[in-house]
Amino acid sequence: MERGYAKAAQRNQEARERLAPLAAGERPPVVTVAAIVCGLVAVSIVALYAAGVKPDGESPRFAQVAAPALITGVLAWGMWRARYRAVVGFQLVLVFLIFASFYGLALEADSIGGFLGSGGLLVVSSVFFVLMVKAMARIQMPHRLPPEGDE
Repeated sequence: MERGYAKAAQRNQEARERLAPLAAGERPPVVTVAAIVCGLVAVSIVALYAAGVKPDGESPRFAQVAAPALITGVLAWGMWRARYRAVVGFQLVLVFLIFASFYGLALEADSIGGFLGSGGLLVVSSVFFVLMVKAMARIQMPHRLPPEGDE
């Protein structure tokens, strides 16, 4: 067991060494695409609300519009600046989308459109999720300062 752990640790170290660190201001392409997608989602939420669109025939409350617009807007800004925590946050959103689309595909889809919509969302969310993992490795988690007095 110890030998297997040592081999895995060696493979992980070799993989880390093959990764090229990001240059100042550089973003992995998938993070750029994700930032643009999040920005477009945030803008579309606000634009549709301002245009008076009434989903299910009712006007949504302000909080129902502001929360997702704010979340996607903050994620877009963070990913545009290649912030590790924004990428992790986007992956959390992707996990929810993967589960929701799988649920929709397995239990709710009752038409070809429903199957195609849920299946398409599942594929796109899953591909984004997998591609973001390698991008996260290049971005690296920011270093924390030691607590005062622990010097």
